[in-house]
Amino acid sequence: MPQVERRFLTTVSHYVAGRLRYPPPLITAVADAVRLERSDRLLDLGCGPGFLAIAFAPHVAEVVAMDPEPAMLAAAEAAAQGAKGRFSFVLGGSEQLGPELGRFALVTMGRSFHWMDRPRTLATLDRMIKPTGGVALFVDRQPDAPENAWHKAWRATRERFALQEAAPRPADAKDHASVLRQSAFSNVRRLAERYCRRTSVDELVARALSTSTTSPAVLGQDQARFEQEIRAAVAPFAENGAVTELVEAEALLATRPPTGQPPR
Repeated sequence: MPQVERRFLTTVSHYVAGRLRYPPPLITAVADAVRLERSDRLLDLGCGPGFLAIAFAPHVAEVVAMDPEPAMLAAAEAAAQGAKGRFSFVLGGSEQLGPELGRFALVTMGRSFHWMDRPRTLATLDRMIKPTGGVALFVDRQPDAPENAWHKAWRATRERFALQEAAPRPADAKDHASVLRQSAFSNVRRLAERYCRRTSVDELVARALSTSTTSPAVLGQDQARFEQEIRAAVAPFAENGAVTELVEAEALLATRPPTGQPPR
């Protein structure tokens, strides 16, 4: 595999331990909005360890989970062993999309779209997604709120250690919604779910190590010091080894506009 596609090789266990799963109400809202049927197929592109693939599996006949990192794909396959649904696992990324994968009602991506040639990917997906289907981009964030007082210190510590240019980013500054609106999937809407949880300091350390810019491979001999400083940064906000976290999970759902209706 090209080196750029192995950026998450050393993050897999930390990704599983520290990244947030998307809340079931948001998954259901997207499934209902695109009118998924039990006979449909879904593609989770850049599936990572399979969070979205597993979450959507009960809503469709088959989920195809696709990722360019073999270790991530192996983690997704292992996680799916005890999950409900039918899965297929494909090694590859957006450059490997093609008609041999079949037709889909929905293509999901969780924090992976920015690594792709976005217009080209959407043009390819236009030939792979059924007329009533769509694309859903998932993200989660910590909004500015008292519950997330720890987040500024956590982020600042991570940024001090972060590799500034881990990989090429899109050449233009357009956000995902703007790119989607210029594609066949120009009917764009946001679905969101807010919730509160207790998150352990260990999870926050793992989350920091799960990113491409502060992965164990990037940190090297500085990893132990990085972990210590992350713990020290969030310690003032922790109680019994955990912080309160307010999360806003969002899906950007893009479909083709109905005939005769202008795009949003």
